[in-house]
Amino acid sequence: MKFVIIFGPQAVGKMTVGQEIARKTGMKLFHNHMTIDLVSSFFSYGTPSGKRLVSLFRQEIFEEVAKSDLSGLIFTFVWAFDLPEDGQYVEKISEIFTSNGGTVYYVELEADTDERVRRNRTPNRLEHKPTKRDIAFSEQDLLETMKRYRLNSWEGEITKENYVRINNTDVDAEETADLIIEHFGWLEWKDREW
Repeated sequence: MKFVIIFGPQAVGKMTVGQEIARKTGMKLFHNHMTIDLVSSFFSYGTPSGKRLVSLFRQEIFEEVAKSDLSGLIFTFVWAFDLPEDGQYVEKISEIFTSNGGTVYYVELEADTDERVRRNRTPNRLEHKPTKRDIAFSEQDLLETMKRYRLNSWEGEITKENYVRINNTDVDAEETADLIIEHFGWLEWKDREW
């Protein structure tokens, strides 16, 4: 079982890269908005009820997948490095998989702000993330969040064995996925039709 955590700031391309990795490897994609958008029909994600429900759904899915015979799960996450609870959360969900014999892979994406603002409006993003369809709001949230939190790690901060950091400002999602697959040596899928 491979558990791949793709993290980085909003609109950096986590979901789109995850879609490409899933297509190329057969792993399942669980992007963070699958739970956020589900719960937002009832409670805003920023409320205690919204956060509790999102956490519960994710926990249950992680536990079931970790015990399953699936080849792997890709999860996307906006990790605020100046919030200790975010790092604790990453450790907690990683442990679900390692305690079941799985291997965790950490993929950090970074991109220039102008490119992220452009990606915030892409049809693929808007199709899969209903709460981002208010472009003015989501763009303002993107810009304000990056002022409030540190959404990429400092060099050398992440010391995990299975870790890669990619600046994908000028690299499309398919090529980024190929770089990740090659970096981790997931060669068992090399013969698949890409």
